[in-house]
Amino acid sequence: MPSPFPGMDPYLEDPELFPDLHDKLIAHIGEALMARLPPPYYAVTGSRIWVEPVRRRVGPDVRIHRKNGGLVRATAASNGGTAVLTEPVIVTVRHDEVRETFAEIYTGRGKKRRLVTSIEILSPTNKTPGEQGRDLYRQKQAELAASKVNLVEIDLLRGGEHTTAVPREELIDQAGACAYHVCCWRFHRFQEYRVYPIQLDEPLPVLAIPLLPGDPDVPLPLQPLFDQVYDAGPYPRVVDYRDDVPPPPLPAEKRRWLKRRLSEAGVLAKK
Repeated sequence: MPSPFPGMDPYLEDPELFPDLHDKLIAHIGEALMARLPPPYYAVTGSRIWVEPVRRRVGPDVRIHRKNGGLVRATAASNGGTAVLTEPVIVTVRHDEVRETFAEIYTGRGKKRRLVTSIEILSPTNKTPGEQGRDLYRQKQAELAASKVNLVEIDLLRGGEHTTAVPREELIDQAGACAYHVCCWRFHRFQEYRVYPIQLDEPLPVLAIPLLPGDPDVPLPLQPLFDQVYDAGPYPRVVDYRDDVPPPPLPAEKRRWLKRRLSEAGVLAKK
């Protein structure tokens, strides 16, 4: 069953679904690039991994109280007297390993291997202030800018803080407000950001992926890749299109368009 939307499916912005979409789309992008890249360029997928505390509740809130509400105390001799030792409360915080994938284009091998272009799909943690994933992503942006590496950023999330390299004010002023966008930054034209604004009712664009100066860009059609991921994924079985889209809420006009689209696609009767 194909997606009922012409481009990005806003229901897949759900935090429970987006990581799966993110990783599968990155894998398809890597494969598509390998089929299009001229020698000696080649594409690989990479990942960054970090550990962070689990913030979600994993069970009922159980509290343990001690008699008199006090802490367990013990005594020990000190300087001929008696010192009262306070036993600390051991607080255990579960940690999870977080992994984010990305695609990269290289040329050369061994010591002559050079990273040419990095392709990122932004995740919710990249767009959340205070998250370690955002700090790591910002650090990568700065490192790539200083290393003469092209950066392609695909933002398929309406929510969160603006994170792509293009300044938000200039993006809105020159490209207009948009639901999603792609930002392409070329290291040899550092003042220029090639932006693909994407509206909710539009197909995903064909991107021009930059290589080294002097070599032609490589076309990367996003929409067919998204369609392949959707068709092969669990989304038609797990998404209930009768629900509201994940936050942020859509404007009234877009909500009406969305309901018409879902009705025409015949998915509103899903049980």
